[in-house]
Amino acid sequence: QVQLVESGGGSVQPGGSQRLSCAASGFTFSRYPMKWYRQAPGQEREWVAVLDATGTSTLYKTPVQGRFTISRDNVKNTLWLQMNNLKFEDTAVYICNVRIDGTDYWGQGTQVTVSA
Repeated sequence: QVQLVESGGGSVQPGGSQRLSCAASGFTFSRYPMKWYRQAPGQEREWVAVLDATGTSTLYKTPVQGRFTISRDNVKNTLWLQMNNLKFEDTAVYICNVRIDGTDYWGQGTQVTVSA
């Protein structure tokens, strides 16, 4: 079955960097666009970044534009999110997502906490 497993979260100071990973299995990774979402306490889940199946076309939510980079390795079946210049408001659980035949699949998420 489809599995998405995130890792790489933790605590970081403002201005710092963090790199998240999402290991995918159970589907043909190279065929599908992938997304990163995040959910802060008390807030709705929001998409952060989208990457097409080939890894050549990206889209970012405005608040992270220029600070976050989404990438993938279609041999290793892995998705990454490089986050630079982190801000307090980036604190959230980060979750990777794939939509297959109209069904959304989610990982369990990894917590990123930005604090001084």
